Amino acid sequence: MEKIPEKFVNKDGSLNTDALLKSYYELEKKIGAMISVPDANADDSTRAKFNRAIGVPEKPDEYPSSALFDDDALREKFFEIGLTSSQVEKLYSIAEEFLSPVLSDLFDMQNETSAFAELEKFFGSTEKMYDAFRAINTFGERYLPRDAFDALCATPQGIRSVYAMMQSMEPSVQTDDLPSQNLSDAELRRMMRNPKYWRDHDAEYVRKIENGFRKLYS
Repeated sequence: MEKIPEKFVNKDGSLNTDALLKSYYELEKKIGAMISVPDANADDSTRAKFNRAIGVPEKPDEYPSSALFDDDALREKFFEIGLTSSQVEKLYSIAEEFLSPVLSDLFDMQNETSAFAELEKFFGSTEKMYDAFRAINTFGERYLPRDAFDALCATPQGIRSVYAMMQSMEPSVQTDDLPSQNLSDAELRRMMRNPKYWRDHDAEYVRKIENGFRKLYS
C-alpha cells in the first residue's frame, strides 16, 4: 500500500479528509482550465476556446495589417486556417522580404514601358526614337559631364531636354531632302508643304523647320 502524503494525515495518524477534499477541488480547477487540442470531431466551442488560448483573434479584422498586403479576403483566409496574430506578422515579414524586390522590378518595368511609349510618341516612331537616342548619346559624351548626362537621361523629360539642347546647338538644319546648310525663309516654307510637316506632324521634321526659322530670325 502506498504511503499517504503527510499533508493528508492528522497528527493522530488519521486521514485528513478536509485537506484531501481541498486538494481534489484545486485539481479539478486546473484540469478545467487546461486546453486540449481539438480533434476532427471537436465542436465549435472547443475549437474557439483553443484558438483564443493560442492567440487566434476573435475576428479576421483583428489581425495585424500590412501596407503591402492589406486585404480583407487574405485575413479571412488566415482566420479560416486558424493562424495566430504572431504567425501572421511573421508571414508578412517573410513576404515583404522576398516579394518587395520582385514588386519593385515590376514597377520599374511598367515605368520603363510608359517612358518608352512617351518618347516614341514624341519622336514620331520607334526607329526615329532610337536614331535620336544615338544622336543624344553622342552629343552627351561630347558636351556634357557624364554624371549630369546620366541624371538627365533618367527620365523622358530629361531626354527631351537634352534633345532640345542638342537641337539648339546644331549649326544648321539637316533634312532628308536637303544637305546640311543654313536654309532661307523660302526653303523653309517649301519644306512646310511637305506632308511630313502638315499631315504626318513628324516631330523631328517639324523641329528642324522650327530651328531653321529660329536661326534666321533670332
